[in-house]
Amino acid sequence: MGDHVLARHDYLGGSDAERLRDLNAALADDSVDAIWCVRGGYGAMRLLPHLDYASLSRRPRVLLGYSDVTALHSAIGTRCGLVTYHGPTAREKLTEFSRHSLVRAVIERRDSLGDAPAARSIRAGRARGRLVGGNLALLAALAGTPYAPDYRGALLVLEDVGEPAYRIDRMLTQLAHSGALGQIAGIVAGHFTETTPGHELSARSLDVVLREAADVAGVPAIAGAPIGHIGEQWTLPLGAIAQLDADAPSLHVEAS
Repeated sequence: MGDHVLARHDYLGGSDAERLRDLNAALADDSVDAIWCVRGGYGAMRLLPHLDYASLSRRPRVLLGYSDVTALHSAIGTRCGLVTYHGPTAREKLTEFSRHSLVRAVIERRDSLGDAPAARSIRAGRARGRLVGGNLALLAALAGTPYAPDYRGALLVLEDVGEPAYRIDRMLTQLAHSGALGQIAGIVAGHFTETTPGHELSARSLDVVLREAADVAGVPAIAGAPIGHIGEQWTLPLGAIAQLDADAPSLHVEAS
């Protein structure tokens, strides 16, 4: 564990300096094979200008986490061109489903995804592209910065927590106005959970917003894939090439 893993600084898990010291120490340590984030990581965006990208490029290693860790995934993908892993955090108890996907992705380096029978087809079709994305709020916040993902020909992965329909619509509109949606090949939406009282998010409302975004982009899309703040989730190798079948629906990572 990092020296400051239990530190507290207001609503953050330690000061920026403490969190950065732990992260860069791990990136520079050749005995470290993987960095598994304990939590989603409020304030991860604050660290991006100061990450030791050179050490990570010199010796790539696994980065695993989701939610605000999307900022790290995006910056590392953009600056280093490396695959990182959108999956469970280290404090979570893994279900058999989640463990199976994680092992296949990180250890066996095989297709960790597959059929998604509980997912909904939002816009029909098939697409192939790099997996990019993660938490929608972070992607919207990264728009216009040097750490935003490269959306060209990408399969855009989306999830979030605590967001009502109007905010999801606003963030997707921001991605459209920034030009991101005009570059993607497909949308893979996971779960949008824990909405606030008075702003409940129904599957129907979410699907309407996602369908509008898919229509703007002119790409196939699914919703309800096992991605997000949920117990049973895929581990997605962001940066790897995958194939989306929105009619099945399914998502498969190609062999590297």
